[in-house]
Amino acid sequence: MNSPPELDPAPLPTGISGMDDILRGGFPADCVYMVSGTPGTGKTTLALQFLLEGVRSGESCLYVTLSETRREIEKVAVSHGWDLTGLNICELIPTEGNLSADAQLTVFNPSEFELGETTQAMIAEVDRCAPQRVVLDSLSELRLVAQNPLRYRRQILALKQYFAGRDCTVLMLDDCTGSDADNQLESIAHGVVSLEHLANQYGAERRRLRVVKLRGVAFRGGFHDFTIKKGGLDVFPRLVASEHRHDFEDRDLPSGIEELDALLCGGLPAGTSTLMIGPAGTGKSTISTRFAVAAANRGERAVMFVFDENIGTFRSRSRKLRLGAEDAITNGLLTVQQIDPAELSSGEFSNTVRRAVEGTDGLGQPAKVIVVDSLNGYLNAMPEEKFLTAQLHELLAYLGQNGVVTIMTVTQAGMVGVMQSPVDTTYLADNVILYRFFEARGQVRRAISVVKKRSGKHELTIRELNITEEGVQIGPALSDFQGILTGVPTFHGKSSDLLQQGGNGN
Repeated sequence: MNSPPELDPAPLPTGISGMDDILRGGFPADCVYMVSGTPGTGKTTLALQFLLEGVRSGESCLYVTLSETRREIEKVAVSHGWDLTGLNICELIPTEGNLSADAQLTVFNPSEFELGETTQAMIAEVDRCAPQRVVLDSLSELRLVAQNPLRYRRQILALKQYFAGRDCTVLMLDDCTGSDADNQLESIAHGVVSLEHLANQYGAERRRLRVVKLRGVAFRGGFHDFTIKKGGLDVFPRLVASEHRHDFEDRDLPSGIEELDALLCGGLPAGTSTLMIGPAGTGKSTISTRFAVAAANRGERAVMFVFDENIGTFRSRSRKLRLGAEDAITNGLLTVQQIDPAELSSGEFSNTVRRAVEGTDGLGQPAKVIVVDSLNGYLNAMPEEKFLTAQLHELLAYLGQNGVVTIMTVTQAGMVGVMQSPVDTTYLADNVILYRFFEARGQVRRAISVVKKRSGKHELTIRELNITEEGVQIGPALSDFQGILTGVPTFHGKSSDLLQQGGNGN
């Protein structure tokens, strides 16, 4: 009788949730993997997290270091708040005796015995610990000792064969200091993870990783941003909207302003994105805040990502204009996060939004309203990104499929007449609300209109918008004026429905 085929063991979690998401659960067990990257990309940190996850699971784990001392590794652990108790560390680095003059005098090539000694010491430690997880740091030392590519490759093949018979999952770290020919080792490993460290022209550096290969696993391809902070690597998997489809109720989100809701014929539909576009000072941020506060007043959480002003200024403006944001923030139903444009990657921002929507950010329940104020700040935060619009499209698709109402503001250059936008995003948005300044009766006034609503009808009228310390006022349709959107309208009527002016807005 034929015995049933053995099932593959469950993948080993890495201890990094984002990494496990990319690997579809972790590294497949009992295989050899290569983790490559230049110095400073985070290889040692990733390796320690992988081993410590094994220690927490009760596994025997071994760190074999060929370049760093135990003390240096312990310093890395202390910086992250980790306890290395239970982790076996094997140092295979040259001793002080190698510095003496006599040690330098030999008729043999050092590689003839050093490679064999290093390998034997490593095998002896593995036999002693019988580990389930092993980290070898780093391949560059073995490469230098071997001296020629053929001997080096054969040594790695021998090590792979050795570990294959001992149910070990091995991470071999490579600092990419060898020649291009060393890429041939990628064919030996069961999987290859590449870490990169990029320096922008301004602002913080950016780190990203890519799974080059992982045999037998439909891993998440492409580049994924990550950061190194206290506690280890925080990996932000590339957002794929098609993987996050959820049913939601078909409803409208009202603003609480009767005239504005009339313009929208009820409010903003769930699962849609809205672009509020116009010059600076026309009231885009104020109206966005009103929608967020209206959601909070109904017991739903709203999150505002503020690029262009600090939280202190936001709260002060909200109090002066009686927007009600203060109570919503106190109740935990409105979260305002200030984004530093120079310290952010697009992947990190997308995952910050995702965690808010899924309620895993630790700041409250899942968010139903997301406000990005403004897209100008978002674009300026990542000026070196080549595919920022494509990433924004993926983010909006994800939010729409989760029933979230997304509001974005865009500030156009100019005050009246022809306006210039930093990027054309109107085609991405389901709804577009247009803001304009216009001149009337010797005063600069504001106008608001809805020019696009993909999922329903809306008014085609233009109304006056007035923002004062008494709150937001929206007047009746400006039917007696023509040319308001040009900034200098003409009056064609016997009466005017202009509001009493006063105050200012954002």
